[in-house]
Amino acid sequence: MSNEIDKLKDAILKKGNLPTHVAIIMDGNGRWAKRRGLPRIAGHKAGVKAVKRVVEAAGELGISILTLFTFSHENWKRPKQEVSAIMKLLYETTKREINELDKNNVKLITTGRIEELSPQRRDILEKAREQTKDNTGLILNLALNYGGRTEILDAVKLIAREVKQGKLDIDDLNEENFAKYLYTNGLPDPDLLIRTSGEKRISNFLLWQTSYTELYITDVLWPNFTAKDFYEAIWDYQNRERRFGRV
Repeated sequence: MSNEIDKLKDAILKKGNLPTHVAIIMDGNGRWAKRRGLPRIAGHKAGVKAVKRVVEAAGELGISILTLFTFSHENWKRPKQEVSAIMKLLYETTKREINELDKNNVKLITTGRIEELSPQRRDILEKAREQTKDNTGLILNLALNYGGRTEILDAVKLIAREVKQGKLDIDDLNEENFAKYLYTNGLPDPDLLIRTSGEKRISNFLLWQTSYTELYITDVLWPNFTAKDFYEAIWDYQNRERRFGRV
């Protein structure tokens, strides 16, 4: 298997037209746990291992940005016990992995309403961002307390405020400067969006940014997602022709 993965990786690197920004909807943790008769949090813990595999694989390919849909704005509606366990897992994982990310030249950033997380979670994320801010390798973007519609509404509110204050002429607003009001300001739109577990929907993720993003859907549940699965998604992307509305 290792030889097969190495051959695929070499083929990808030789082909060359790698995506700059890959986004992933990491779906299937709950189903993975259910099939094994385990509590849902066991699936989330297993999903952390998949994150490590994919971050490493992305770094080895030289992918510039990896955005992971880590916790949605809607996930707060899940059972309180599960949400609490996920938040604890987020804290523990971030604390444990900070030095490893730094050692591997990974820059950690976040996207979403981070201010609504508890002070403990905000502080550990800020520590990770600060420690890795000067790293020049993979940018690992965690979409936390994120919702695409919420992001667009927040952008509209900012724009309305600036128009009211005379800082922005509404006639000067266009797609390019609208994007500056989004949480992802400064990041290019994703070239490739991977969704695991076979679900065929966007789930309120990066609604503005994925207008021309290539979609790759796999039946593999997130905890089972391997470096080989990631490489196969990249290879599939490399063999597509992107037209952006043109002929």
